[in-house]
Amino acid sequence: MGSEDRLKRVEEEAIREIDATTSLDELETVKIKYLSRKGIVSQLFKDLPNIQEDEKPSFGKGINRLKELLNQELKQRSDKILSESGSELAEAVDITMPAPRRDIGVLHPITKTMKEICDVFSHMGFAVVEGPEIETEYNNFEALNIPVDHPSRDTFDTFYIKDKWLLRSHTSPVQIRYMQEHGPPFSIVVPGKVFRPDAVDASHSFMFHQVEGLMVSDNITFANLKWALFEFASACFGPASKVRFRPHFFPFTEPSAEVDVSCMICQGRGCRVCSQKGWLEILGAGMVDPNVFKAVGIDPDKYSGFAFGMGVERIAMLKYGIDDIRLFYENDLRFLNQF
Repeated sequence: MGSEDRLKRVEEEAIREIDATTSLDELETVKIKYLSRKGIVSQLFKDLPNIQEDEKPSFGKGINRLKELLNQELKQRSDKILSESGSELAEAVDITMPAPRRDIGVLHPITKTMKEICDVFSHMGFAVVEGPEIETEYNNFEALNIPVDHPSRDTFDTFYIKDKWLLRSHTSPVQIRYMQEHGPPFSIVVPGKVFRPDAVDASHSFMFHQVEGLMVSDNITFANLKWALFEFASACFGPASKVRFRPHFFPFTEPSAEVDVSCMICQGRGCRVCSQKGWLEILGAGMVDPNVFKAVGIDPDKYSGFAFGMGVERIAMLKYGIDDIRLFYENDLRFLNQF
């Protein structure tokens, strides 16, 4: 059999097999048979040295032409199979049926609560400010009037990294950074993660979230602080909620107070959630200590201000009646889908 006849026979057999395919899988099998590395066309190239010298040029061109032709035939057949299967699928689909339901993601309850808290204070004119989670010992303690012998500076209460660097134990260092860079007047809220080496249980975690606030101007009093927190409690827990202040001590504020809100479960009558007291602690607050102003270069004789800080998980647990902080971090969709 001459070389031209051989090429003609391979072409006819290949086209017949391509036309007989009814699926892409069958078409792929034919393609492998003829055009793969060990396929029939490759074998023809390998036989080229055995062809008579005067027939080699025409035989080589014929193989290339055959390869190009088969690729075109395979492409045309593939398009036709896809077109036919698409038509059959379109006929089988009832376009009047409802589309499959797709679950839409929602904010995590911690993110949602933190955003709600910031929104409340944003409406009062507070700017939202963020800062680094790795802090210096100076910003985290010294500038906040926390002495060297204070228990919170011990390695059992703070995650130290290296030398004077640590994971911030509250978001107050952002307040220090802001006051170092901006002069009064200003009012800010600072949301973010904080870290403390607490044993994990129903009410404690080594990582949690805080929102702290700071307002500084030339005539800020405790009355301004009370008004801001009254407005926050009303927006967050409802207009019927009541707020009370209890004297307390914080190194960075003077005077200082712990702030309670009336129990939203029993409306202040006393229940298991509030330990029969009718009140639930929500945050700490006070007037900025003059030593803090001195540390950041603000004149305490000219300016005054208030600060407050709250745990976001604590607020979320009170708002939604959650009794275990670990639920926020387990990524259990049965819990998260409720929000």
